[in-house]
Amino acid sequence: MNEPARTDDATAAAVAALVAALGDDVVLTGDAIPERCHTDWSGHAPARPAALLRPRSTAEVSRALAICHAHGQGVVPQGGRTGMAGGAVPRPEDVVLSLERLNRIEELDAAACTMTVQAGVLLEHVQQAAAEANLLFALDLGARGSCQIGGNIAANAGGLNVLRYGPARDQVLGLEVVLADGSVLSSLRKLIKDNAGYDLRQLFVGSEGTLGVVTRAVLKLHPRPRRVQTLLAALPGYDAAVQLLRRLQASYPVSAFELMWQDFMQTALEWQAGRRAPLAGSHPFYALVELDGDADADAVQATLAEAAEAGLVLDAVLAASLADARGLWALREITGEFPARLEPINFDLSLPVGAIGEFAERCRTALRRRWPQHRSLFFGHVGDSNLHLTVDGRSIPGVPHGAVDALVYELLRDVPGASVSAEHGIGVLKRGWLGHCRSADEIAAMRRIKQALDPRAILNPGKVLP
Repeated sequence: MNEPARTDDATAAAVAALVAALGDDVVLTGDAIPERCHTDWSGHAPARPAALLRPRSTAEVSRALAICHAHGQGVVPQGGRTGMAGGAVPRPEDVVLSLERLNRIEELDAAACTMTVQAGVLLEHVQQAAAEANLLFALDLGARGSCQIGGNIAANAGGLNVLRYGPARDQVLGLEVVLADGSVLSSLRKLIKDNAGYDLRQLFVGSEGTLGVVTRAVLKLHPRPRRVQTLLAALPGYDAAVQLLRRLQASYPVSAFELMWQDFMQTALEWQAGRRAPLAGSHPFYALVELDGDADADAVQATLAEAAEAGLVLDAVLAASLADARGLWALREITGEFPARLEPINFDLSLPVGAIGEFAERCRTALRRRWPQHRSLFFGHVGDSNLHLTVDGRSIPGVPHGAVDALVYELLRDVPGASVSAEHGIGVLKRGWLGHCRSADEIAAMRRIKQALDPRAILNPGKVLP
């Protein structure tokens, strides 16, 4: 499907119509558009859009999209702009639609274990509101203080608790979505079971704003765990990590199992200079684990001792306080410093759990053979099949990022059932690699869905589909 050709006059006419209908408080242009809206965390080349729309209600979103549809005007929805695939980056001829003003928590229904929110509410605010009601909103990621619920839903965000609770898709019971022509689909239901026809909600979760704009959502909440145990274990190899995970799952609800390769942990400790290392020595792998439920410290220590006797654990520490737990998590969350300390070339890969260790070694070997001086960091939520790899572009000056992409994705293509995106989405950066994990027939079906819901291809043009 071809994107609509635009001229300066056509864009100017669309923007003028938007200003006339919504006013200059909603529609910003020129230097009034803040630079933060020119790009996202992906590092993709920024561009100042033709206008920035800041609607205050679903009705204004609907009116704006109806106007853009009539003019064939491209619209790039933006949440907190924390995406890593360039899904929120505009072109100069696009208008950006920001959901930041739709930021109210409308209802918390403790009986139904749900929360109804507008799309611009920060993830952290949802978590805090749930906690105040002694409930848990399970979605969690490092960008919690910046990312918005609408963006989390549009990207089907994953994060730290997917192993037990699932990704964003599993935390959404109902949605309100505005289609490209301004139509509003409102299915803000609180029902766990509802088999009345097609589940339209799931079309929009993970669609990256290419099929509709999420404006409100009914979120699923969970009873808050009475006790959480956090531990860091040093491991001799990848297979030991998988065996430890399964052993722990046999006895406890495991909500997070984050694996860090040796190079990642060394970097974390270097960047937190002056802090005492939680474990002595250097080990091949480190697992950061969170256990929910009723497990007490003595029981967990006994399980770790048994794992050590079986050769699965070399050393371990169990957090004795919330401060200790936060300190352990701070090691894993150094990824938030990547943009400032590295020139990150990020990979967000999904592979069968049993294939991750071997693939990581093949990948490291191939990178070292091609660029001996390169620096790479391996880590991930391996319990839910997600491997992250970051290559520091500063360590291979002059090498195009596309050359690194090609090496990694060609290796991934040989792994049956693997995917080029576990949780970050496709956006613009992975658009050319979608065919490595989706068949021609699958992509053709995606195009037909796009054509049906957005016939003029105005929603997030240039994203997802190659």
